[in-house]
Amino acid sequence: MIVNMLKPYYIKADNNHVRIILAYRYFSILINNQLYHYVPSEANEIKVNRETKEIVNLEAKFAFQKGKDIVYLTMTELISLPDFLIQLYFIVESYYAQTEMDKKEEGNPETIAIIEELERQNIKRFIDKALDEKDAETFHELVKYL
Repeated sequence: MIVNMLKPYYIKADNNHVRIILAYRYFSILINNQLYHYVPSEANEIKVNRETKEIVNLEAKFAFQKGKDIVYLTMTELISLPDFLIQLYFIVESYYAQTEMDKKEEGNPETIAIIEELERQNIKRFIDKALDEKDAETFHELVKYL
């Protein structure tokens, strides 16, 4: 198995965790030279502890589909793939490093309000994209976050 592509649909970070939210066609794996795309029928996120840099949701089960064939892989199976760990590292690395100045700013109400508004605007952009692409499933999933 080889990870063909791993792109977050979006990333949400809090003081303790980084959550990489996955969506259809943003995550794909080659299994026996056959391309399988992630489908959000089981787990839909990868949760990483910001302090320890460990994946928290090891019990998560991800579904990958090629035509009518569906393969389920657990997080434990995915983390055994070097490609997966490397791509995941590059996605979340900027969320690991946090200076003392960043930590002081985190508690600032103005900073919190700005971050929340930026996250809200980001979700709205993804909703607009889903509407443009007539992707009802993604649209309904994103509306939950508003």
